[in-house]
Amino acid sequence: MGPSQVFSVLHRVGLLSPLRTASLCHAAAGCNSALQRGQSAQWTASRGRSYGTDSALSHHVGELTDRESRVLDRLYEGLVSGQRACLAESITLVETQHPRKKELAQILLQRVLAYRRQQEELNGGKPVAFRVGLSGPPGAGKSSFIEVFGKMLTGSGHKVSVLAVDPSSCTTGGSLMGDKTRMTELSRDMRAFIRPSPTSGTLGGVTRTTNEAIVLCEGAGYDIVLVETVGVGQSEFAVADMVDMFVLLIPPAGGDELQGIKRGIIEMADLVVVTKADGELLVPARRIQAEYTSALKLLRKKSKTWNPKVVRLSSRTGEGVPELWAKMCEFRDAMLCSGELQARRRSQQKVWMWNLIQQSVLRHFQEHPAVRDGLPALEDRVTRGDISPGLAADLLLRAFSSAK
Repeated sequence: MGPSQVFSVLHRVGLLSPLRTASLCHAAAGCNSALQRGQSAQWTASRGRSYGTDSALSHHVGELTDRESRVLDRLYEGLVSGQRACLAESITLVETQHPRKKELAQILLQRVLAYRRQQEELNGGKPVAFRVGLSGPPGAGKSSFIEVFGKMLTGSGHKVSVLAVDPSSCTTGGSLMGDKTRMTELSRDMRAFIRPSPTSGTLGGVTRTTNEAIVLCEGAGYDIVLVETVGVGQSEFAVADMVDMFVLLIPPAGGDELQGIKRGIIEMADLVVVTKADGELLVPARRIQAEYTSALKLLRKKSKTWNPKVVRLSSRTGEGVPELWAKMCEFRDAMLCSGELQARRRSQQKVWMWNLIQQSVLRHFQEHPAVRDGLPALEDRVTRGDISPGLAADLLLRAFSSAK
């Protein structure tokens, strides 16, 4: 479905009407001037670049109750001052499915984005935070690594946030891993923030609000954002579209290791880390490091500036962790100097916008009365073999597009 088709559908279902779009794009500007007490002079200048009209802005902001304004003011001021409780409450707000609260979340996010732009300009136009995506197969030692790595970073003066995307049970809807309970030391560190987020059935293990949670963490002053994902195949591609650096963790297991990892996932990695390189596993870890180093030379390079590296470490002994951080800093500096990191972020924002549009269009298609009415009969005919799935899909799309 192309951009023009998607937007025509969105306008028809009322999701992207001019008033609603302008409201979401500009609600923060009005709230910012009213609630932030004039601290953001640049926000006024940025309003001219936004989509929509002042009348739409005034209409939307006028709908805020006094209680909603106070809540947004409290969350924003607490967030930018680094209060972890306000950060947790803000992430809960963006994760909600309640229609009104979702609108309030967008207002809060726009204010935080304006604040982050100010911080980046004070930082010479460079990003104020470094986003790192961590993924790997089950048993790779991701949680153990984050515990050791996070403690090292907080000990050197950094503020670290960990967004651990937790798989949800398809049966009960509950989360399975409970990563916060695995990071006992880091969870007690006042310079760290750990937020497990259930996938709620999201394909790939990355929730639609993970990207917004990253923005909130950066607004709260966390300069290192770690996104741990479920290593189930699609999650690696999803997280790579929202971080600056993608790190793949591999355990030194026996067997055909290279055949067990999809080629596309290895191509996405900026850094491959062989974990558990201690004791009896040290020799296998060295062997796997050599294998991956050779394999990466045969793959197409993802970046013109950076050649992917393979390192090994031990979370148990801490050996190799400082060297890993040095490699990450080398990557960040090289990408910043070339401008590739900033370009990657701009591209990621566009990709993520279209991902959200596709999800919204699919949801509105499924909820459309004409589709709901015809779906059971068509599903029955497809399962009986009377018509092909492709024909059934065409009939449903025709019913959706012809309905007024």
